[in-house]
Amino acid sequence: MKTEKKSLFEKNTAVIFGAMICCLLWGSAFPFVKIGYRLLDLDASETASQILFAGIRFTIAGLMVILFGSITQKKLMIPKKTELRPVMVVSLFQTIGQYILYYIGLAHTSGVRGAIIIGTNVFVAILISSLLFRQEKLTMRKIIGSIVGFLGVILINVAGGSLGEGSFLKGDLLVFLCTFCYAFSSVFMKKYAATYDTVMISGYQFFLGGILMTVVGLLPGGRLYFADGRSWAVLLYLAFVSAAAYTIWSRMLKYNPVSKVAVYGFMNPVFGVILSAVLLKEGSALGLVSVIALVLVCAGIVIVNRENRRR
Repeated sequence: MKTEKKSLFEKNTAVIFGAMICCLLWGSAFPFVKIGYRLLDLDASETASQILFAGIRFTIAGLMVILFGSITQKKLMIPKKTELRPVMVVSLFQTIGQYILYYIGLAHTSGVRGAIIIGTNVFVAILISSLLFRQEKLTMRKIIGSIVGFLGVILINVAGGSLGEGSFLKGDLLVFLCTFCYAFSSVFMKKYAATYDTVMISGYQFFLGGILMTVVGLLPGGRLYFADGRSWAVLLYLAFVSAAAYTIWSRMLKYNPVSKVAVYGFMNPVFGVILSAVLLKEGSALGLVSVIALVLVCAGIVIVNRENRRR
């Protein structure tokens, strides 16, 4: 009897390598967004301009993915009528909901508090995948692994500075709600990946979400002034980060349980803090505390993935 050939993304080594590339890229977005704000002379109060910046970023990211998909398929990648619903649903949660809540919330809370709250997205994704969508079974090992990894996220962020001040309703709560958008986007992508092309969904959900965010940023008076090539270079890099990382991430979600992939998300704030320390000279994140935090995060990943391997 002929056995079906396994996808590359079903292999543990490929998942580890792919997830680390994604998390490194997403982690680099933290300092590069700040660099972009500096080059564009945007302060924390200019929420409309920040959303406009994000909208242009994701529109370009969508065009990058669509171009990539069209080249690999040797034809223009256009969604069919039946594929429009998956694109809109994923875009609503992954790009529009998540990032509007994130940018508004982050403007009203400290970076440390925001990073810790974002770290809960792994918990939320596993809970929603297990309890609401029944895509996998919630086990004590997954809960323990998530807690251990989250402790690493808390440690590296608190060690980098005080928790800072912020508004609960306008800041912390909105950032927390954006973790639910991330979780729903993960489970919906997992669901749709069984039937539809993940590259097509990734490209068009970014493009649709980017266009809508651009409009949302422009209507209240958001404006961007690109003074030189550096600001354009940062924008293009951030677009590439979104395009490359989410395309790889969506492929891994297609062939693996949500918990196995989502737990690597604990590495995002770790990479973000370390790269911010290197690129922005924000504190010292390369000492013993960072090593301990990294060990905790890796331990959480191993605990959750040992569960998936045994199953």
